[in-house]
Amino acid sequence: MRRFIILLSLACLVVGVFSAFAQEAEPRKSEEDNGYAQISIFAKALELIRQDYVDENKTSYHDLINAAMKGMLSSLDPHSQFMDPDDFRDMQDDTRSRFNGLGIEVSMKNGLPTVITAMEDTPAAKAGILSGDQILRINGISTERMDLQDAINVLRGPAGAKIILTLLRPSTKEIKEYTLQRAEIKIQSVKGARLLDPELTGPFKIGYVRLVQFNEPTADELSKALDELQKQGMQAVILDLRNNPGGLLNSAVDVCAQFLPPNTKVVSTQGRVASQQHDYSTSGAKKERGNFPMVVLINEGSASGAEIVAGALKDLHRAVLVGETTFGKGSVQNVMQLPDGSAVRFTTAKYYTPSKQVIQGNGVTPNIRVAVTAEQERSLFALRNAGNMKPEDEKSIIKARDPQMLRAIDALKGVMIYAQENAPKAQAVKK
Repeated sequence: MRRFIILLSLACLVVGVFSAFAQEAEPRKSEEDNGYAQISIFAKALELIRQDYVDENKTSYHDLINAAMKGMLSSLDPHSQFMDPDDFRDMQDDTRSRFNGLGIEVSMKNGLPTVITAMEDTPAAKAGILSGDQILRINGISTERMDLQDAINVLRGPAGAKIILTLLRPSTKEIKEYTLQRAEIKIQSVKGARLLDPELTGPFKIGYVRLVQFNEPTADELSKALDELQKQGMQAVILDLRNNPGGLLNSAVDVCAQFLPPNTKVVSTQGRVASQQHDYSTSGAKKERGNFPMVVLINEGSASGAEIVAGALKDLHRAVLVGETTFGKGSVQNVMQLPDGSAVRFTTAKYYTPSKQVIQGNGVTPNIRVAVTAEQERSLFALRNAGNMKPEDEKSIIKARDPQMLRAIDALKGVMIYAQENAPKAQAVKK
């Protein structure tokens, strides 16, 4: 009993501290939501479990409190979570674009871990796993009640270990089992920069760049790629954000700066408190490129930072979006480290495009909708990851497997033909 009273006293002290902060952020809650009363109920339940639960080795304060925090954070939304010290270190490794795992970006959707994208040149991509695939079992264990972080912890780990995934593909209702081997994942964010085959583009020089993820060097690498394409006479560009799961917010804003004037607002955040309301704009120091015609390719695997870029370029009428509606991950998470090295990540705001459209749950819709079949996506993805897409085969591969790319090329050709035909008229008016 003495131990319970001490625990309750400490819990009330914690509640008091949180209450002091909360009073600055929001109006006083009702008596039914009184922190002191609720924490005393929690402390009572904790002591009852420690006293009477059948397996004593599962009832340490550390394990029970950690489990409670996991449940508390996961009940809020799919992107909020509690991370123990090891999980927190893994998250920090992600920002360095290097980790061990299968190469799957995962989020919770409809109660199941769902593939946002399988990153290129990784075991998952080479096996043919696609965006939207739902993970039903990991190593034979059902994921129906599995915490997202617990699922990630199994997917990641020492290179060389084998993982068995059972996946449901909603588009075809197909259930398939994959045996994958973990590997060290190194992410190169800018790929495939080139001028497209003249047999596809006709008299026009159309550039193509694919962004795999938004990391610290992405904007600089993109800038160099665009500089090189412009030296080659590029007249228009296709920016491919398909299966791009996002990354760093500042990187996404800097990518927008490659195509928009300086000091242009590209995204804003809004939360419950004033500190979470912020506008993000392109740098005033960035050089402005020519206003060449532009198409952005998107699909269900485009998420977070990719949606910020696509939404900004669409709203500001800088690019035409071709493809399918994006994933719909448009919320801001704050990460706060706790004294023992663990951390809590919780949603504090939502992203809004320049026209105030909410990305979270809705995604960004294309101007021109072009669907692809699962077979087309699987075969195109396999060719990319096998590294056997030869330049001389590009035309036939795009025609057979990539209707979104074909529609993007046609849209740009139409814009440039129209501009050519109307240029003499515009000059005549000026005279």
